Amino acid sequence: MRNKGQLEIWRNKFEGQRCFIVGNGPSLKQTDLSKLEGEFTFGMNRIYLAFDQYDFLTSCLVSVNDLVLEQCHEDMRALDLPKFVTWRSRKYFEASPDTMFLDTDYTLPEDFNGDATGRLFEGFTVTYVCLQLAYFMGFKEAILIGVDHNFVTKGPANATVTSQGEDPNHFTANYFGKGFRWQLPDLEGSERAYHMAKQAYLADGRRILDATIGGKLTVFPKVAYEDLFKDGESLNE
Repeated sequence: MRNKGQLEIWRNKFEGQRCFIVGNGPSLKQTDLSKLEGEFTFGMNRIYLAFDQYDFLTSCLVSVNDLVLEQCHEDMRALDLPKFVTWRSRKYFEASPDTMFLDTDYTLPEDFNGDATGRLFEGFTVTYVCLQLAYFMGFKEAILIGVDHNFVTKGPANATVTSQGEDPNHFTANYFGKGFRWQLPDLEGSERAYHMAKQAYLADGRRILDATIGGKLTVFPKVAYEDLFKDGESLNE
């Protein structure tokens, strides 16, 4: 890809440190985001709706879903932070120092790639792309928050639906508000991807922890969010 050099700048940039991958589930409302000051945080999709609401800003934004990018690219372009987006969205973005294209897709093979300059499997969730990016950047510990892994809205996995009203599945009711087109989650598929990420991290002496408050995901070891900020806990110190 033409922006491979830009991506290379991020390779092992944070070797040995920890990061937080911030999901958009309702549990985010119960999570004290002020504690993340000074931490590297991956934001996903419409996390920017929380920036003013919680006086919080992620270190970067990652988005690979075609429907989200189609409907939200103008909002994303206006954000003054590094953005990692799928190459399929290149008609909405120009390559720039803060906008990098990833070679992502949702077809076979289902695999984990710790080299973000190559092809990345999307794993049925942008969270999986973040886990691959975090590995590429050298983080030794990736901590999930706001990844509730639980949706009120039911239906066939990956089916496209149009929101009929307030969104009960995310931290704010207008996340996928009335009229927004989105894809129903494939929780089973994403769990397969999470297991691949878990094994890749463990094989290299790294780990993924789940600090989501009340989350339903059972793939990763659970840890109490508050405990991550006790003296001596941070790998960044």
